[in-house]
Amino acid sequence: MTAETLFPGIAGLYTRTWWIMLLRGLLAIAFGILAFARPVVTLAAVVLVFGVYALVTGMFSLITALTGWRHRDDRWLLLLEALIGLWAGFITLRTPALTAVALVFFIAVWSLATGVLRIVEAIRLRKEITGEVWLALSGVASVIFAFLVMARPGAGALAMIWIIGAYALILGALEIMLSFKLQAVRDSYRRPGASEPPYRRAA
Repeated sequence: MTAETLFPGIAGLYTRTWWIMLLRGLLAIAFGILAFARPVVTLAAVVLVFGVYALVTGMFSLITALTGWRHRDDRWLLLLEALIGLWAGFITLRTPALTAVALVFFIAVWSLATGVLRIVEAIRLRKEITGEVWLALSGVASVIFAFLVMARPGAGALAMIWIIGAYALILGALEIMLSFKLQAVRDSYRRPGASEPPYRRAA
């Protein structure tokens, strides 16, 4: 019996591909460390790298959605997240002539949209298993980051780099915590004596 069978909702999508969330977290942390370790890098360069991150995470979301294609009720959330990530990454990488401020705006739009979607995903995940708090917090962090960027579009390049770097570190840490939780949930039903999947029980 697979994780997808045991967890018929959005939990099946996440528990089956928990390692994708781990990779996303590690990639975000690597990007955040790079932003802080190389303060002399231009804002445009940081945003372009962030565009690559958005593109890659969009592909990861697409893989997660496709591996759980049979879940018609929940796959659209990850499909939307994938399309938004692919769109943001494509725009950022294909239009380098845009100003750094304009590119940051695209990243903020991506962050806001994915943040809202993750909060919705967390609400759905909460109905099935525990651990949704990490997904919800990543969504909240994304929304806060988007509002910070949109509220201060004229912030200095160095300040903006630090904001982006801090966001990447926080997001990466939350995604790694979520991946560990998903792995633990996925493996718990394989333990000897486990008779049923560890669903969150209704109050």
